[in-house]
Amino acid sequence: MISGSLVALVTPFHNGEIDEDALRCMVRWQIDQGTQGLVPAGTTGESATLSAVEHKRVVEIVIDEAAGVLPVVAGAGSNNPREAIEFSEHAVGSGATATLHVAGYYNRPNQEGLFKHFEAVHDATDLPIIVYNIPPRAVVDINPDTMARIAELPRIVGVKDATGDLNRPILEGMRIKKEFSYLSGEDGTAVAYNASGGNGCISVTANIAPALCRDMQIACAEGDYKLAMSLQRQLMPLHVALFFEPSPAGAKYAASLLGLCSSECRLPITELTPGAKKAIDDAMLQLGLIQLRKRA
Repeated sequence: MISGSLVALVTPFHNGEIDEDALRCMVRWQIDQGTQGLVPAGTTGESATLSAVEHKRVVEIVIDEAAGVLPVVAGAGSNNPREAIEFSEHAVGSGATATLHVAGYYNRPNQEGLFKHFEAVHDATDLPIIVYNIPPRAVVDINPDTMARIAELPRIVGVKDATGDLNRPILEGMRIKKEFSYLSGEDGTAVAYNASGGNGCISVTANIAPALCRDMQIACAEGDYKLAMSLQRQLMPLHVALFFEPSPAGAKYAASLLGLCSSECRLPITELTPGAKKAIDDAMLQLGLIQLRKRA
């Protein structure tokens, strides 16, 4: 079962192109920091502005650099089932542990259409699949009954839940009768989600504070919610600051302060304003992730 702190990796760029060296360094750093899983080519990886060739290359690099040390859940989602299947087949050939699939955006299918999408993707390969439910971006919500129906497909093994609804792991858990990974897709609710039945998080903040995110997830797994909440309170200013402006601009700026990559994003994501940068500076200073420095 996939669980714990998984990082939704940013995709580093240099002069408009994928910075492959930086991506490899980021994977090695995540391993050294104790991250429990890698999720490339997702929302935070700017998959929406990657070409198909670039998308596949990012997945290949992460899997190659991880070298079997950590599970790699390859982003493979698309509102076009044919493209989703193409990315899934590539993930199989590249050696991914599982795939992450989002569906529904722009098309706006009904619940039957969502089920049929995941059924088609499921039947195309033998890889385990995590369903990504993110209504704010995908427009449509996979309701608990539909999630349970999708979960009846044998290789559907979990959900990344970015609904913000803390009832979901309870409601879905009442309907899903097999071992299932319930992963929060929101850093700010990760501890509360686990308390409601979750067992992990696919995290943006883990790009910047992977060890703290891991420690928080371990505390939850061990039932030490007092410690987990203490860590979450420390992390909350960073959680908030990273999303002052559209993601992943915040995560990339923060990563640049750590020397991991440039802050470069692709349009329509733009550079952070000075106020957003200051909020991230302050949150990282408070956590001891960076040292005090003069601001320009």
